[in-house]
Amino acid sequence: MNEKLAVVLVSGGMDSLVTAAIANEKHKNLAFLHLNYGQNTEEKEFECFHQIADHYKVPQELRKVVDITFLKQIGGSSLTDDNIDVKKYKGDSDEIPDSYVPFRNTHIVSMAVSWSEVIGAEKIYIGAVEEDSSGYPDCRPSYYKALNALIKEGTKDGIIEVITPVIAMKKHEIVQKAVDLKAPIEKSWSCYERSDKACGECDSCALRLRGFQRAGLEDPIPYLKRPQYS
Repeated sequence: MNEKLAVVLVSGGMDSLVTAAIANEKHKNLAFLHLNYGQNTEEKEFECFHQIADHYKVPQELRKVVDITFLKQIGGSSLTDDNIDVKKYKGDSDEIPDSYVPFRNTHIVSMAVSWSEVIGAEKIYIGAVEEDSSGYPDCRPSYYKALNALIKEGTKDGIIEVITPVIAMKKHEIVQKAVDLKAPIEKSWSCYERSDKACGECDSCALRLRGFQRAGLEDPIPYLKRPQYS
């Protein structure tokens, strides 16, 4: 197990939960970073972040919450712009959906890199998933290859690296990985629209439910609707 501190980006969603579980297997010491960017389910995600941090016994001084609500001011996404409705899942498509938050992951990783330089972390874990991301350009392996090259050029020691342990996994494989690592799935939240009960119909809910259905398991979080997607 690596003795060096690692930063994990934890949104509160299932992908970030499993990423945290994987990082926990590899590193003795973890720091958790959460970004509030004005998303619809900000309060629920914040709650899940702390519940996951409690589960992995991350000390309070190694939990960082950063406000980047300027992304809501910029808008352009159904996750942050009140004038754009969250759409129902319409099946797999090559078209980038309007739930894409423009250049979001670059802002998020930049915060993580800055914090890593301050606290001496060399690895940053992020739960980006190519299949699950509906074609988001900032969830592609090529993006993280370019981003790591930029980080190497733009940091003091050039040793910080972004790790994407679930990027090539299918959703049902992530579900199974959560079970294998005994990750607290019930403490995660994926819905784009609601915080009381997951809607079951947005892109994120649909992909999550499909993953559970293909894994032959029941998602423990509450849903308003549970359509069959598999």
